[in-house]
Amino acid sequence: METDEIIVHSSSHDYPIIIGEGIRYEVQSFLKKDYTSILIVTDEQVGKLYLRDVLSGLSTENVFHSIIPSGEKTKSIEYFYQLQTEAIRYGLDRESLMIALGGGVIGDLTGFVASTFMRGIDFVQIPTTILAHDSSVGGKVAINHQMGKNLIGSFYPPKSVIYDVETLRTLNQKEIRSGYAELIKEALISDEFTFRSFLKTNLLALSSEELQEHLRIGIQIKARIVESDEKESGIRKFLNLGHTLGHAIEAELGYGSLAHGEAVAIGLLFSLHVSEDLFSSNLPYQALFQWLQQNNYPLNFQYEDMQSIITKMKKDKKNVKNMIQMILLEEIGKPIVKEVTDQQVEHYLKSFVGKLVAK
Repeated sequence: METDEIIVHSSSHDYPIIIGEGIRYEVQSFLKKDYTSILIVTDEQVGKLYLRDVLSGLSTENVFHSIIPSGEKTKSIEYFYQLQTEAIRYGLDRESLMIALGGGVIGDLTGFVASTFMRGIDFVQIPTTILAHDSSVGGKVAINHQMGKNLIGSFYPPKSVIYDVETLRTLNQKEIRSGYAELIKEALISDEFTFRSFLKTNLLALSSEELQEHLRIGIQIKARIVESDEKESGIRKFLNLGHTLGHAIEAELGYGSLAHGEAVAIGLLFSLHVSEDLFSSNLPYQALFQWLQQNNYPLNFQYEDMQSIITKMKKDKKNVKNMIQMILLEEIGKPIVKEVTDQQVEHYLKSFVGKLVAK
């Protein structure tokens, strides 16, 4: 079975990201040790499609599974507590393993549960979305608070990421759009060639080869950054390009109204809009806007309560002393952290929405 392997270095341990086709049937062969028991966490949609496949490749006797509802709303304290309770009832111990089978929500939630169950047990990611190429790499695990996204969490790297690209064939267009927004983000903070090559992608006619290559590039970009700054004290913040407004939109509209990546796509445009003004740069706002429009991203962002949006932007984890810190671009491949005032944000939001409406 042919696979690509990327090793990510973290302070606690190195872990492989294994990319291939059909490898969900061979999970046991990628586990580094024997576990007393295994709990697979998945959601209703993914469980119907792939849970049986993963179970068929596990030889351990004590294998349990938990199926929770799909969607961002399950990344909550209620489901965190529910999974802790199930782990206790199933008799998991410190030599047990949790497997996150699903997208970014399942990965974040399961990883946070694993990081806190008996003060931390091993977990493995089996991503089933394009979006999860981003969230499964780097060891950030979390749940949401109703006042903001990912505000309760920790840094807890998986033991491995087993990425079966066959599972991506069942994704709908909304999920494809969501995942590609994060790939575009990685390209913007990396280099112009990668960004321009990604803009040639037609999401309605995406080939498996093209997708696998883009995933490999995106993962490598993220891996390089998280290895240099594991705990987000410096350059790892650049990975939040587009997320300051994106997270605020998600919280404002209610988690799940837009896919995470769809909200981030609007946030990316907003970051370029602000960057163009602050740095007088020839940034690719128009090129990105046209690509997003051609690929059917929902760009009709309107706000009913601007102060509520600004307040939610101020809940962002990057912020210091109640000041909004945005990730902006001096040029493609040159991200920068910039502190902006509430008044500046209000001004830019008004001009940004006006720009979108004019289109």
